[in-house]
Amino acid sequence: MELGHVFEALMLVCFGFSWPLNVIKAYKARTAKGTSLAFIILIITGYVAGITAKFLNGQINYVLAVYFLNLAIVLSNVAVYIRNVELDKKNQGQVTKRKIMELKKKNQTEVNYTYSQEENLNFVELNKVARTNGVILMGGSFDKQIPVAELAESFEFNFDLYNRSSDKLSLKNARDYYTAAVAPLYPEAIILHIGDEDVDMFKADSSAFDKAYMELLSTVSANNKTMRLALVSINNPLKNETIEKMNAHIKALASAFKATYINLDSVKLWNPKATKAATDFAYSMGLRARKPLVNVAEILYSYACLDAEEELSQETLVG
Repeated sequence: MELGHVFEALMLVCFGFSWPLNVIKAYKARTAKGTSLAFIILIITGYVAGITAKFLNGQINYVLAVYFLNLAIVLSNVAVYIRNVELDKKNQGQVTKRKIMELKKKNQTEVNYTYSQEENLNFVELNKVARTNGVILMGGSFDKQIPVAELAESFEFNFDLYNRSSDKLSLKNARDYYTAAVAPLYPEAIILHIGDEDVDMFKADSSAFDKAYMELLSTVSANNKTMRLALVSINNPLKNETIEKMNAHIKALASAFKATYINLDSVKLWNPKATKAATDFAYSMGLRARKPLVNVAEILYSYACLDAEEELSQETLVG
């Protein structure tokens, strides 16, 4: 037995002894936070290189067995990491839902919300104290109930976000409304949710719907050539065939105007909390870009659609 092999095996045992403890700790923690997959992969690469060197040098002995043992233990760390990532995703979804439910409860019991004050003021007057170059949510009754100020604060938006939605907003009055209530703010981005009040128009003449929508988009785009724009689909929990066709038209309009299309059919798959965590990481790396509109919409409409889904469930039970 060569003394060099003994010390090499002792080194491997010392290095490898901490890994079983790390596996147990990570398994009990049930979270991937604080675990570096890159570091684990680096260790695995090192062991693979050591095993390869042993074979190339013809050193097939008990030391090689220690290499394989350590490699197996480190690989079990990867398995636990993957499991913990899935648990984090599940927990983040639960945290997001609980956060939204807390906001809903607060909405029902308090009236001193910033967004409630906005609803009771004339938007023309309110715009005098609002800042320009923000992000605007422009929609109808469905969107008006979204507490954007509370959500923006809770999810730490790094920009001004205003709700300029109005009851019964339709394509018939949207252009005039935009000119009066939204254009003066010179927004750098708009999340536009129009169509709930235009189902009859679409049924009668889908081309008239398209023309009215395009005229609105042209008006909005003319105000700022570099404006970011997102078009939101019509909420359709009952899978109404007419609304599905309308959403197909809205998606096509979004493509034509190089706008982001937000599909509310995917709302149950959204995970705003994970989006916030990813953005926070980007901030820590010095990246200060504004959140993509799709992420902002996910946060806003996760709230709105959860509310609508509960109301629909209650109506179903009553019926």
